[in-house]
Amino acid sequence: MIVHSITTGIFVALFATSMSLQAQMSGHKPTAPTAPCRVVAKLPHSTENYTEGFFYRDGHFYEGTGREGHSSVIVTEPATGKVLQHHELPHTYFGEGIVDWHDNLLEWTWQSHTGFILDRASLRIIGQFHYDGEGWGMTRTATELITSDGTAILRFRNPDTFDQTRQIVVRDADRPVQQLNELEFVDGEIYANVWHSDRIARISPKDGRVLGWIDCTGLLDASQKIDAESVLNGIAYDAQHHRLFVTGKQWPSIFEIRLPAAK
Repeated sequence: MIVHSITTGIFVALFATSMSLQAQMSGHKPTAPTAPCRVVAKLPHSTENYTEGFFYRDGHFYEGTGREGHSSVIVTEPATGKVLQHHELPHTYFGEGIVDWHDNLLEWTWQSHTGFILDRASLRIIGQFHYDGEGWGMTRTATELITSDGTAILRFRNPDTFDQTRQIVVRDADRPVQQLNELEFVDGEIYANVWHSDRIARISPKDGRVLGWIDCTGLLDASQKIDAESVLNGIAYDAQHHRLFVTGKQWPSIFEIRLPAAK
């Protein structure tokens, strides 16, 4: 019996070593590190806003909201939530991501393949553009637009023509990250909400590699969510003061959270 136990122990050890070596040889890598979501401040947000696009500029929040018949672009005062400007999209469109580009705003829609160019000062629609596929999130660098369509692919586009120039597949180690939604460009990284997830991915714009995660689990108590679609969706960055804001669909609050350490 003792001999049998020793033999069994040796076999288990050798098997574990073999599996470890196979894992190393297969090129498997650990997943990106996760940082907790640390709240700095809480600001008001309307529970009427089904948030699809969100950014900060010149002391104001710009928000694009969705749902057919109820889509709009809204400019608010952060400290009070006061609506400073409001523009309703035509009722047949489901509004999605928005981004500022020079003196204008660009907003696209979910499944209608139509986007709008708005004058940023007045929110008046001054043009349209068209594209293939679905519209989800949108952000920009100094020279390019970056868009999501609910898959693991992020597409880079010419801001003047909306034509695609390149794309990346977002992966955490060797696993594609699907359902990428609202986007924000933060200090050289792409931050992305993952639909129906409490995590924000930090992504390399060069190769799509996930550099890290921000875990926002419990940021808003479940009792304050209207329904199962009241999910985390909305990232805005104040580059001048290095402040990061997040919110969700029909959430009563916008949270300023601490920026994670750069990787």
